[in-house]
Amino acid sequence: MAKPDLSVEISGIKLRNPVMTASGTFGYGKEFSDYLDLEKIGAIITKGLSLRPKAGNPTPRIVETPGGMLNAIGLQNVGIDAFIGEKLPFLRTVDTPVIVNLYGNTLEEYGELAEKLDRLPEVAGLEVNISCPNVKQGGIVFGTDPNAAAEVVGLVRRSTSKPLIIKLSPNVTDVVRMADACVSAGADALSLINTLTGMAIDLQKRRPILANITGGLSGPAIKPVALRMVWQVSQAMAVPIIGIGGIMSATDALEFILAGATAVQVGTANFLDPSAAQTIAAGIEDYLAKNGIADVKELIGALKI
Repeated sequence: MAKPDLSVEISGIKLRNPVMTASGTFGYGKEFSDYLDLEKIGAIITKGLSLRPKAGNPTPRIVETPGGMLNAIGLQNVGIDAFIGEKLPFLRTVDTPVIVNLYGNTLEEYGELAEKLDRLPEVAGLEVNISCPNVKQGGIVFGTDPNAAAEVVGLVRRSTSKPLIIKLSPNVTDVVRMADACVSAGADALSLINTLTGMAIDLQKRRPILANITGGLSGPAIKPVALRMVWQVSQAMAVPIIGIGGIMSATDALEFILAGATAVQVGTANFLDPSAAQTIAAGIEDYLAKNGIADVKELIGALKI
């Protein structure tokens, strides 16, 4: 039997395999280049970028939890101009699609970022983080209000011709309603889920461990929630979905694909094993070969109910 076909496509972005790296867990790509072959994974998704550099939250801002970790990094990043001048030159040398994650605190910031990135041929697509406070609207988070989310997506859609992926928050009552609002406003694909909000307490000090008090929970603990949401959205609409949440092995990745994901993102696993994304991609290929499956696309949404 010939080698299985692992290639998939997300709204025109051709991936050699369905394994991507999750924003915020893989730096800007170069940081991991000594630990894995960047040309053996499907896509690199950068750390979330803002218009201006951001220092992030005070420490401590990471804490390990049973089955995962909490982070309150605060979206620390170098800013769009430093990314273009200092980070993009390396990424140009890698034959793997680069998807830039971006966020803004106002509608105008989202639009301006999208316009800047639209001019860069090296950027294959945009992933928009809508789990940010809207500082002009009393602290509403774009990603928990369908109308606010649609407004952001619509503005970014008008600001770029690149494939547009919206990263959904799980901290909502109805994820399908949020997904529908984003797709109706112009999203080409959806990635889900972002982290769940959680906290940890130091019993001896009787204080929250994180300086920010709360943080985003990721890792194996959130996988069942993420799987359920991916399945729900895949059942409700025909749009490419990228599954995220506790993917530590090829088995985890394949479960998301069966639930309806075209591709997956590896996040927390990168902190345990910096070569995790490549290992998971190889594991998917091994599973297909052993089970006589010629094409990974045969498994997308193939869950038996």
